Amino acid sequence: MNSTKIEPKYISKSNPRVGLIALASDFMIERDFINVIKDREIDFFVNRIECYNPLTKENLIKMSDKVTSVTKDILPDQDIDCVVYGCTSGTIAAGYNSIKQKVKAAKPMAQVTTPSTAAIKALKKLNIKKLSLFTPYSKKLNHEVMGYFKSEGFEITSNSYFDIEADYDIGKVDQNYLYDVLSKIDLNGADALFVSCTALPVLPIIDKLEKKLNTIVLSSNQTLIWDTLVQINKNNLVEGFGKLFR
Repeated sequence: MNSTKIEPKYISKSNPRVGLIALASDFMIERDFINVIKDREIDFFVNRIECYNPLTKENLIKMSDKVTSVTKDILPDQDIDCVVYGCTSGTIAAGYNSIKQKVKAAKPMAQVTTPSTAAIKALKKLNIKKLSLFTPYSKKLNHEVMGYFKSEGFEITSNSYFDIEADYDIGKVDQNYLYDVLSKIDLNGADALFVSCTALPVLPIIDKLEKKLNTIVLSSNQTLIWDTLVQINKNNLVEGFGKLFR
């Protein structure tokens, strides 16, 4: 038997690479990303990070200690164009600069985006100054998230929350019920509604909510995906996920 060596031919063009760090207990974030980017020339990779319940500032900071090792395991020894840290309250608790530093320790060439910083970019892009805020978090964590937006210069005109302490329970919220709750939110004086948390099933109902409320609706996953696409220059012609993309 003859054995023949054949030289491989490698691709000359590569798609932008996005690496998502998702909470181990998050049901929604991968699905939301895939629903938006599935027809685009983007290579999408996911690794999950251990999440500690209940969701408290201390546990969210503890979770962030593993960011470097989790990032390193996304295509080891390969460059990533954008690394996405998929936790809104976790970024607020640990601080964006801390998350960025930990990501860069593993992927120094990568852009870094997070839900909280993406939300601020989106709000400023749309010239929104007054905000109605909804979160699924416990009362204490809800108030910490509200404090973050206030510290960034936004006026909170109203605030509602579910008081859920475990991330996996947030992912079990019924989408139709969520729509019903959000469609009755007090928007008096608000320029927009922001719905926090990557685990809530809100992205698929944003278009419907905007029509119902006649106002801009933003969410953690929506702004995060938008900013990711901006970072890799793929944010054109996105339909069906709210006014932000248009």
